[in-house]
Amino acid sequence: MKKQILAALMISTLVVSCTKSTTKSETTENADGSVTTETTTVSQTGIDTSKIDKAKEDAKAKVDEAGNKIDAAAQKAKDKIDATADKTKNDLHKAGQDIKTEANKVGKDAKEAAAKGASKVEDAAKKLKDDLNK
Repeated sequence: MKKQILAALMISTLVVSCTKSTTKSETTENADGSVTTETTTVSQTGIDTSKIDKAKEDAKAKVDEAGNKIDAAAQKAKDKIDATADKTKNDLHKAGQDIKTEANKVGKDAKEAAAKGASKVEDAAKKLKDDLNK
C-alpha cells in the first residue's frame, strides 16, 4: 500500500511537470498610429514517453528504497522488543529462583526452630514427670 501511494504521487508530479506553456506577444500598429500589444499563452501537454519511462523507473527505485528503509526500521524495532522480552524473562526467572532459595532457607529455619522448641518441651515434660514422681 505504501509503495502504491508513493508511486501515484511521483507519477502525478511527473504529469504536472510535462505541461509546457508558451507565451506569444504580438505587436500591431493601428491606423491612427497607436501600438497594440496582444499576449497569448498556449499550454501544451507534451508527454515524452522516454521521460515518463525514466521517471517511472526513478519513482519505482525510490519507492523500493523507502519500502526497504521502512522494513529495516520495523525489523530493528522487532529485534529490540525481542531482546527486551528475553532479558525480562531471564530477570524474572532469576528472581523466581532467588525467592525459591530464600523460601527454602526460611522453611529450614522454621523446622529447626520447631525441633528445638519440641525438644525443650519434651525436656520440660520429663523434668515435670520426674518431679511429680518424687
